[in-house]
Amino acid sequence: MDLFGQQIPAATAGFLILALLLALSFEFVNGFHDTANAVATVIYTHSLKPVPAVVWSGCWNLIGVLTSTGTVAYSIVSLLPVELVLNVGSSAGFAMVFSLLISAILWNVGTWYLGLPASSSHTLIGSIMGVGLANALITGHSFGEGVNWSQAQNVFLALLVSPILGFGGSALLLLLVKALVKRPDLYESPEAGQTPPPWIRGLLILTCTGVSFSHGSNDGQKGMGLLMLIVIGILPAAFAVKLDTSAADIAKIVSHSQKISVLMQAHAHGITLTDDQAKDDLSDFLQTTGKASPQTFAAVAVKTNDIATLLTGITSFSTLTTAQRSTLRTDAFLVGESISKLDKKKVLTGKDDKAATKYEKKNLEPITKYIPVWVKFAVAFALGLGTMIGWKRIVVTVGEKIGKSHLTYAQGACAELVTMLTIGGATQYGLPANTTHVLSSGIAGTMAANHSGLQMDTLRNIVLAWVLTLPVCILLGATIFSGSLYLVLHLFK
Repeated sequence: MDLFGQQIPAATAGFLILALLLALSFEFVNGFHDTANAVATVIYTHSLKPVPAVVWSGCWNLIGVLTSTGTVAYSIVSLLPVELVLNVGSSAGFAMVFSLLISAILWNVGTWYLGLPASSSHTLIGSIMGVGLANALITGHSFGEGVNWSQAQNVFLALLVSPILGFGGSALLLLLVKALVKRPDLYESPEAGQTPPPWIRGLLILTCTGVSFSHGSNDGQKGMGLLMLIVIGILPAAFAVKLDTSAADIAKIVSHSQKISVLMQAHAHGITLTDDQAKDDLSDFLQTTGKASPQTFAAVAVKTNDIATLLTGITSFSTLTTAQRSTLRTDAFLVGESISKLDKKKVLTGKDDKAATKYEKKNLEPITKYIPVWVKFAVAFALGLGTMIGWKRIVVTVGEKIGKSHLTYAQGACAELVTMLTIGGATQYGLPANTTHVLSSGIAGTMAANHSGLQMDTLRNIVLAWVLTLPVCILLGATIFSGSLYLVLHLFK
């Protein structure tokens, strides 16, 4: 079967279709699970009727996905075990993709059924960690080596801080608004069936729009990263590297790779490595929290030289063979992630060494960390469709069961505005943020600031879901990965 100019067996094509459907199913569930939060305030303040609100939110989620850069997508991918990222087309790679998607979907659907605003970000990250830990044990690595802990630390920090910002920021903003804006109708519960004054309605619709856009530009990227992993593993000829990279950019990659190779070799203190040794050393460096050594620099020097050698005289990636494209992606991934980690460890401090970080951002990322337009449209459609279908359970929890009194116009606007800014800020830094918990905690913050009272049973359930999501999804991901890997290796030989 011919797909994107590459011949693949019918069985592989079946795996591809199934994997893509699973990835889009995750985004579909994400839509009615997470995005429902964006419409809760406009529905419960009677600013929009449910159907127009959901359609409007779905459209802005779509726009958010289409205008996103892919930074968050690849921050999620970097949590995966390096050996599985490099060999996603293998049996273990297939098992990884299916396992983390199935476990994430199961937990999301379960918490949605119970009406609990759990985070899809937490769910997916827990599943990824479970797969990584299980893979480390199965392949004989030390427990814990299957997770990129440096990247996990950044992600955990974002997921932990964002609800705190939601609660505190929304509470403070409400108090500020009450001190500055003396409009009693802004702080009163909406009358049944009566729309708010035009200016308040416009504000609430605007904040709903912002949250929907921010959610699409952040959460939508998780599905894009998974889709890219799938197509890169199965169709490397078409997707391993960005084929429309210009001849001028390829020439820059060659020139800069040669310079960085010389620079890194200067830190290697005379150590020389073979290609295989360099690959193994960088894989180990990325999967552990160990310190950089001269051997690490030597490995980067080898791989940057390999990139320069492969691309010398090349004006288009389309002239490379499938094997060469896969090799280029592997080398670019190892070099780029290693330089990024060296920079975060404050090892690269000199002016010349900072050029290595610039090289990674300007030369390597554009050819490997890209998102085709069709992937964005597929994810946007799934996310938007999910928003329009299953929104009601979560909306009822957010709108009725967090505070003891009805949500006021000011409370809805403050919670949505803080959520929009928090998610937007996280997206700028390439970090996943949990829209669900930011908005839920934001509404709780406004209720607390207004002395409206909180329904502790609901908050207890939300916190319980927040606490249980990671360990449950780690267990689910590890269990499903182990079982699926056994099936792939033993039953489908």
